[in-house]
Amino acid sequence: MTSDRRRFAALIVLCTGMLMIVLDITIVNVALPAIRDDLGFSEASLAWVVNAYMIAFGGLLLLAGRLGDLLGRRRIFVTGLGVFTAASAACGLAQNEAWLVAARFVQGVGGALTSAVILGMIVTMFPEPREQARAIGAYAFVASAGGAVGLLAGGSLTQAISWHWIFFVNIPIGIATAVCALRLLDGERGIGWESGTDVLGALTVTASLMLGVYTIVGQAAVHGWTAPATLWLGAASVALLALFVVRELVAENPLVPMGIFRSRNVLGANLIQVAGGAGMFGTFFLGSLYLKGVLGYSAIEIGLAFLPTTVFMAAMSIRFTEPLVSRYGARPVMIAGLLLIAAGLAEFAFAPVHANYWAHVLPVVTLLGVGAGLTFPALMTLAMSGVRPEEAGLASGLVNTTGQVGCALGLAVLAALSTSRTNTLTAHGDSVKAALTGGYHLAFWVAAAVVAVAVVIARTVLKPAAVPATGEPVPEQPPVETAPVLEYA
Repeated sequence: MTSDRRRFAALIVLCTGMLMIVLDITIVNVALPAIRDDLGFSEASLAWVVNAYMIAFGGLLLLAGRLGDLLGRRRIFVTGLGVFTAASAACGLAQNEAWLVAARFVQGVGGALTSAVILGMIVTMFPEPREQARAIGAYAFVASAGGAVGLLAGGSLTQAISWHWIFFVNIPIGIATAVCALRLLDGERGIGWESGTDVLGALTVTASLMLGVYTIVGQAAVHGWTAPATLWLGAASVALLALFVVRELVAENPLVPMGIFRSRNVLGANLIQVAGGAGMFGTFFLGSLYLKGVLGYSAIEIGLAFLPTTVFMAAMSIRFTEPLVSRYGARPVMIAGLLLIAAGLAEFAFAPVHANYWAHVLPVVTLLGVGAGLTFPALMTLAMSGVRPEEAGLASGLVNTTGQVGCALGLAVLAALSTSRTNTLTAHGDSVKAALTGGYHLAFWVAAAVVAVAVVIARTVLKPAAVPATGEPVPEQPPVETAPVLEYA
């Protein structure tokens, strides 16, 4: 196999691993009623099937990315696949609540180890700017469209066989992906423990992120943002994060060198990732509830309804975004994508109780697909721009972490606002479907506003691309392997 063929085969392996991880974030959502009925979950405890995964996944991404730099990214990737696959088998075999929740937590650990290092491996495998843009486009499509694919896959497997198979299907895919990874991915040694064994920093940031995600999905989403437990746990998470920052400023070998945030593009891209994750993930979740609770769609119909999002995202990410980024730079392409996403969210806020799919839903999912296909490849390019090879895993874990925090925060906030608005409309005498629709409308407006904030960040924080007087486009940033230092603003 030639070098180029080997690299693109390795890219397929990495994207397959990422798809498997992303699918499990949403594939469970449509199977939750079947899981509740089979294992006897209460409504309150059922949320922990999702929360357990998100806490482990979001809490460990940053640490996992740095471990890839220290110990070798292929080693961490394959280890994560092994943990994820074994935990998937345990999930599928679960016979009670505690068993399934514990297995989902371990599955989140494996997901973090696997996904945190993927982007770092991609940017080092493809140092040439155009090739790198195409490879990142494929990765960004999988990472962002996997949620929509998960809705369709979860509904299909649950209705055709049983909910157990949404987990069992990971076993052959995980094993095959691990075997191919060992054959196709370079087994670099990493920079070694002595280059970054900041144990205290690792403990504080992991505890802060896990506690922060738990506060959002386990407390604020259930008991409200002003509940005493929410406030105390949130304060503890912030205190741990502050302790981590202080530790990194004085540590001889910090887990996260604070200089990485001096790059305007890295800082801005991660802030935009928070806002983008909040708007898109919350919309997938609430949009699914709207289609089910108001329009009466089945699980499979919900997946099919969002399928155009996946199709348009694939077309843009893999075919069209790279030439646009090469010609105009990542920043303007990403801003255009964000504006399309915001327009789609605003249009969703006008969907009526008796909506027609072709008139009220298809235009929305089309705008979201095209917008996300433009936004996320360009965003990933900016998040990794100018990062040194030995910090690629850290930067990869960082952008994944901010995305997960954004998803958790957006879901909790939008769901709370939607529920509050629905309760108010119900109290005023609106019908159940009308009240639900009004609640979803408010959430979609807020999501559109959040994405608009991301546009402002892109305009004010990110560095404009340099274009020479001849008008010929130039790469927005130097390739990773030739960037000796971070490009500071």
